[in-house]
Order: sequence, then C-alpha cells, then structure tokens
Amino acid sequence: MDINKKPAKSKNLRAARSTVESSRLYSINEAVAAIKSASYAKFDETLEVVMKLGVDPRHSDQMVRGVVSLPFGTGKTMRVAVICKDDRASEAISAGADIASSVELIEDIKSGNIKFDVCIATPDMMGVVGQVARILGPKGLMPNPKLGTVTNDLAAAISAAKNGQVEFRVEKAGIVHAGVGKLSFDHNSLAGNVKALMSAVLNAKPSGSKGAYLKAMYLSSTMGPSVEVDLSDALAAQN
Repeated sequence: MDINKKPAKSKNLRAARSTVESSRLYSINEAVAAIKSASYAKFDETLEVVMKLGVDPRHSDQMVRGVVSLPFGTGKTMRVAVICKDDRASEAISAGADIASSVELIEDIKSGNIKFDVCIATPDMMGVVGQVARILGPKGLMPNPKLGTVTNDLAAAISAAKNGQVEFRVEKAGIVHAGVGKLSFDHNSLAGNVKALMSAVLNAKPSGSKGAYLKAMYLSSTMGPSVEVDLSDALAAQN
C-alpha cells in the first residue's frame, strides 16, 4: 500500500473545488447551480446553508430561533413522535405520527430509545415531558410552543413536521446552519427553499441585534465545496 497516496475522497474534493471560484460572490441561483455542478458523491447530498449573524446568543435579547416551512420540502423522511394522553394516541397516528403515547413514550426516552426526528406534545403533557427535558433539550427535540410543537392541533403540527418544516437556531459563534433539500431537487426548488430559509431568519431578527444582522451566507453540499452568496443581490431579492 502506498502510504503517500491521497484518498480518492480528497482527490474528488480538490476537483470539485476547482470548479468554483473561492474569491467570487454568487447570487443564490448561481450558487445553487455551482453546488449542483460540483457534486461528486455517490449519494444524494443535502444542500446546506450557513449564515453568519451579527448577534451574540449568550444574551437573551440576541437569540435567534424559529421554524420555516420549506415550500419544496426537505427530501428527508421525518419520524414524528407525539406525547399525549392515551385517548388521543389514535388521533395522532391517524394524522401521520409514527409514535404516539403518554407514559410509555416518556419511559422509552429515559432509556435512550429515541427513534424520532421531531417531538410534539399536547399542553396537558408538558409537566410529564419536563422529566426528559435534559435528554431532549441537547438533541434539539424538546417540544416548544414557540416552534409549534406544543399544541392541541396535532394534525396541523404533524403535517408541518412531515412536509418540510425546518427548525433553525443560532449557535455560539452567531451561526445558523440548516439543510434545505437534496441535490436531486430541481434548481428552482432548491433556490426557493434557500430564499424561504433566508426570509425566515431575517424575520426572526432579535431586538438586541445592532448593526449588520446578516453578515455572510454560504451554500455547500454534504461533501462538496462551499460558495459565498452575494448578500446585496440576495437581500435585494427579498424586497
């Protein structure tokens, strides 16, 4: 074995990077086209969006968090769990939930048996849900009324979770990161999802944000290179 031989993955990534201009600013449409063209993976990659915000999430009045319903979906099958009274479990399952129960589901979570991507709870169960807050919270799975995952309207919440709803939350360095669809999506669908996420993040601007709010935005694929979006072009398109 040649220990000096570079892995094929590195060779492919270098080739992909050579197809994009690192010093150039791209419109959203151009960025999507560039990322699709540079894709080399043997699986259906996700289009990733990274936004650098002018906020410090250590301050409560600068926290950015919300949900957005992507108009063209995510391309990912979402498993939805509903914590509710047992007499509403069949209603939740009929509405499309993959799992629905009360105490049994809480016990599964305590034992580490978490087989879902979204957790919804009815308001009358939040006292019980508090028992597993320290487990669900770090995983981003804790039901939250501001995100529409604590509700009595189970059908609407389940439908939203199944049909392209994405949660976003600013991280320590002022970064928002989210996947907005698969590269197999057509160009217009991906660009539409990027614009929807950007609009939602802009609308979530907190009261404590001073100066430039959206400072930079990049698009990339799961395995491929990233390109920087021209904010002047992107922001103009929002108006």
